[in-house]
Amino acid sequence: MDTRAWLIRLLVIAVAFASSAMCWDVAHSQETELSGLSEQNIVAPQVWSSSRSVRSAPHAIVVEGVEASVNIADQAATTSMVVRLYNPGGARQEAVLLIPVPAGASVRSFDFEGKSAEPTAKLLPEAEAIRTYKSIVAKLRDPALLEFAGYGLIRSSVFPVEPRGRQVVRVVYEELLERDDNRVDYLLPRSEMLSLSTVPWTITVNIRSSKAVSAVYSPSHPVVFSRKDTGGGTVTLSGGRTTEPGPFQLSYMLEKGEVTASLLAYPDAKSGGGYFLLLAGLPAEAQEAGAKSMKRELTLVLDRSGSMQGNKIEQAKAAALQVIEGLGDGEAFNIIDYNDHIERFSFKPVVKDAKTIADARAYVRSLQASGGTNLHDAVLEAVSQGPTQELLPLVLLLSDGLPTIGITSEVQIRTDVAKANVHGRRIFTFGVGHDVNAPLLDNIAQTSRAAMTVVQPDEDVEVKVSSLFSKLSGPILAAPALEAVDADGNVLAGTVRDVLPSVLPDMFKGDQLVVLGKYTGGGPLRFRLRGSYLGEARTYSLQFALEKATMKNAFVARLWASRRIAVLADAIRQMGAETAAVPRTNNTALPVDPRMKELTDEIVRLSTEFGVLTEYTAFLANEGTNLADRIAQNSTALDNFQQSAVLKRGGAHAQSQQNNIAEQRAQSKSNRANEFQDAEMNTVRITNVQQVGNRSFFRRGANWVDAQTVKDKPVPAPDEVVEFGSARFDEVLTRLTAQNNQGVLSLGGEALFELDGKVIKIVFPAESK
Repeated sequence: MDTRAWLIRLLVIAVAFASSAMCWDVAHSQETELSGLSEQNIVAPQVWSSSRSVRSAPHAIVVEGVEASVNIADQAATTSMVVRLYNPGGARQEAVLLIPVPAGASVRSFDFEGKSAEPTAKLLPEAEAIRTYKSIVAKLRDPALLEFAGYGLIRSSVFPVEPRGRQVVRVVYEELLERDDNRVDYLLPRSEMLSLSTVPWTITVNIRSSKAVSAVYSPSHPVVFSRKDTGGGTVTLSGGRTTEPGPFQLSYMLEKGEVTASLLAYPDAKSGGGYFLLLAGLPAEAQEAGAKSMKRELTLVLDRSGSMQGNKIEQAKAAALQVIEGLGDGEAFNIIDYNDHIERFSFKPVVKDAKTIADARAYVRSLQASGGTNLHDAVLEAVSQGPTQELLPLVLLLSDGLPTIGITSEVQIRTDVAKANVHGRRIFTFGVGHDVNAPLLDNIAQTSRAAMTVVQPDEDVEVKVSSLFSKLSGPILAAPALEAVDADGNVLAGTVRDVLPSVLPDMFKGDQLVVLGKYTGGGPLRFRLRGSYLGEARTYSLQFALEKATMKNAFVARLWASRRIAVLADAIRQMGAETAAVPRTNNTALPVDPRMKELTDEIVRLSTEFGVLTEYTAFLANEGTNLADRIAQNSTALDNFQQSAVLKRGGAHAQSQQNNIAEQRAQSKSNRANEFQDAEMNTVRITNVQQVGNRSFFRRGANWVDAQTVKDKPVPAPDEVVEFGSARFDEVLTRLTAQNNQGVLSLGGEALFELDGKVIKIVFPAESK
């Protein structure tokens, strides 16, 4: 630890002791800690939505919500938690508040409203915390708290909680965050159990750094980073995901050159290596408004077939004008419109100026919708244009229907487009409504370093097009390519494999690069990253040691598996273009492509091992599915792929599959509940499959079955039965904590899991009601 870090730690400790007149002490006996437990309500806001009590309490105290506000200043983190309690009963109640905290944290303050005496909180170190958890588990007969073995614990009494009244508790603790080279990591302990994720949380993190912050990343939750300046900004949960389960993890990287990179590694003894996540960010100054960036050449390809009549064509025209007028000085554009025939604004892209903009306005306003859809020729016309030198060539392709004129074969269209795109244009596609060939538009986009956007029937075309284009402002690193090399810079085969994405996207302002893959050996890992940085060719050498590979990074392997499953599912979907085109009657079975069967088998294996389910493999979660019968599983999955991925090329179901695959293919955060869209585009959550550490558990009756234990029986017989509270239980808890798998013990019911080659079953006291 450097001198600055030591000074920060001393300051944290000094503030913790000097800023409060309250008494902070550590309990010396378990009996003292839990005296009066039977009369009190145990409140653990990171675990339960309501209090627990030894005696049957008719009116448990309810946790209405938690507000966590975190301030990080050069590795020194201050976490403020506001816990809102409600007493639905008719009498005053006392609560014992338990808050797991990272090891090494120190309490700064603790307070609540209407207190009858000066509040006293106790900070229990790891060993004391474990003893407290075990004692509470024994008394409450609920193992949920064992998930936090390895953490410290803040414990305090809260009195009074008035009848039918609310109480607000404020806890502030401080810690010095670990730094791995240029990456700083923060963690807020919370339960990863799906059944417990009902308390709404708001989480806000303010980052202030004396050094420029390149990128901010959360592998656990969807977040939005609002940059204030080069030294940081504010992170908030996005999309209203206030009940998303799991510990909140956040990393940010301190800038180091034009491209800043860091690596998180998860060791896997079975493979002789492990999994890695490479995070790369751009300079903070390059992401600010007005910063220098590469200029763009934009071609708009507009569908004006008869199905676009009415609001859709008017919205498309408005979107076209908004995008063109939003181009910067020195940027170029063209407009290609199509129905049965192909028309264009200019024979080649023109530089934006007052005259070309005026001409473009008149041209766009004159467009009328009629006729069929000649998608093939329209796209070829766009990609065959001669390029404008020193500009990044982009295409925005808008279509609302299936190809009906000219070449309509899905296979032929995507083959011809790929062959004709010799200038490397990025083709961003928009599927308007449900009547588009989603696999085709997605393939055209993916093979050109772009992406497809789905515009729902009730959505505004102008808003969706404009939203995407605003994200494409300021390309900074174009055509990035990553390769593993040795110490001398020679390309190295075999050390790194199955890297996803295989083709890296361009990096625009605000973008960060998340690359996942597998490695062999003990490192170090060396990479060469090439690309065009602000229009100039660049090569960056990256090197990462693997000494800090840890079981705590199990999410890396699961994210890799999620992306791998999406790639394989998309490969089946693209193969389906050939199968779906074969004429057949209703009674004719689909031909089985051996390649499709091989891909399906691998998807089932990955889904079972990592607990990552999709609409094609969701049946694995069903009680009646025999996980030991792999032949039956593979057959069911293959049928699902044929009926959905192969046959559904257009319509709502095709678009829901497109949404699912696109989300999973770019996945960089946990999806603990295996959320996906069904055929009617409703969100589905799977709660009887639980991801814990590096394990995946499937609910079978009263049992939670570790997928690693399934051999020839769906519910294996245990090799060893271990009773809670025994010396052997303590050994098992210690081993699981070392593997970051202690959450296994919090599943409830009867968990069967593998440990050191044995199938273990833990017997707990019967759960309290």
